[in-house]
Amino acid sequence: MANFVSRRLPASAALLLMALGGAGNVSAQGGFGPPEPVIVSVTDNVHIIRFGMAGNVTALINDGLVALIDTKFEMDFDTVMEQLRTITDAPVAFVINTHLHGDHTGGNVQLQALQAKVIASANARRIMSETRDTGLADITFDEHMRLHLGDMPLDLYYLGRGHTDGDIFIHLPEDRILFTGDQFALWGEYDAVIDYASGGSAREWPRTLDKALALDFETVVPGHSGVTDRAMMTGYRDYLVRIRDTVAQMKRQGRTREEIQEVMETEFGWSGLSVRVGVDGMIAEL
Repeated sequence: MANFVSRRLPASAALLLMALGGAGNVSAQGGFGPPEPVIVSVTDNVHIIRFGMAGNVTALINDGLVALIDTKFEMDFDTVMEQLRTITDAPVAFVINTHLHGDHTGGNVQLQALQAKVIASANARRIMSETRDTGLADITFDEHMRLHLGDMPLDLYYLGRGHTDGDIFIHLPEDRILFTGDQFALWGEYDAVIDYASGGSAREWPRTLDKALALDFETVVPGHSGVTDRAMMTGYRDYLVRIRDTVAQMKRQGRTREEIQEVMETEFGWSGLSVRVGVDGMIAEL
């Protein structure tokens, strides 16, 4: 696993309690960054900006160009750009949205005004367009696209449903780094927010992660929380399998919704948003 250097920088961000928001009615779920912005440098070209309750922002920098993976909430834009300018003055050429939720896409509009091109899966753009008409992706793909940031290759993959039906993975093949968005996000303990309103799926999520785990990587940057590795992501896949199999079995046994929710809370650590957006959809799907 790579060596990571964390630098606390002189700026502040309010830790706002926002459980819901953005397209699809699901927003920040946890795994929150510190109140003060921190930049974690994974390699000379890969820098993660972390603070507050929104998802991670990662700056990929090469040959005088920047690609940002996700953009946090709209209100975070100024802080994100202030932190980015401590690393580089290069222009942001591309924004890559891992999925459609507002804590990952909120800065799209401002960055498009700076001539950045937003990239997302075709599904994410379609679902996002049902609730808003700004900040939508300029470039979309169905299953795979390769983007070159100078001589730095990035592979973008849509591998199936899970957290939503639009999440993508970004793979840096030369550095063996995988960016997972909220298809794999950590909140201390394992947890899972299945946004059925945006096409999420408990049944298909483990299969989607199996496809991602077939890629060549060791370092993992989740949608929330700090840098981790393949082993932690594999454990998350196994956690999702246990959820899927447990709920399917309870349904066959004729267990009530209340009984299923209690098991999700006591055995799988679900609470709040996970329960609110996931339990009924999971019961219907499985």
